[in-house]
Amino acid sequence: MNPTVYQGPLLVTAAYFGLWYVLLLGLQRGTKYKLLAEYAARGEQFDRYFGQDGRMLAADRAVANTHEQMAPFLCALWLHALFVSPAVATALGAIYVALRSIYPILLGKSLSRTQSKRVFLATGPCYAIVFYLLGHTAYAALAG
Repeated sequence: MNPTVYQGPLLVTAAYFGLWYVLLLGLQRGTKYKLLAEYAARGEQFDRYFGQDGRMLAADRAVANTHEQMAPFLCALWLHALFVSPAVATALGAIYVALRSIYPILLGKSLSRTQSKRVFLATGPCYAIVFYLLGHTAYAALAG
């Protein structure tokens, strides 16, 4: 087996982890330090874990949702790449990562009591991609 066949899924995996760290270290951490400074300037105490600042909640939600979807996506991507088609896994994986990258934008800068329904524009197709990758892999395995 030629390992270069799996360059596409490898790059998609690296892109997903790159996105994960941008959200974790850039968005979440950046939001935390911005809010710490804003609250301090107003003479208030910023409560990172029990506060209800919508901006921190939105950053946390973007990171948590991306993390929650990591295992299903990466498992589906690699099972499909190994047993069905690395090219299809790469194409759908790239679309998936692009959709995940717009999730924080669709969520908005501040989370309120009602989560934005716009996030379904990213999450809906992402679920469909994972289901397709897994379903097609299972079908290929069962069909022989």
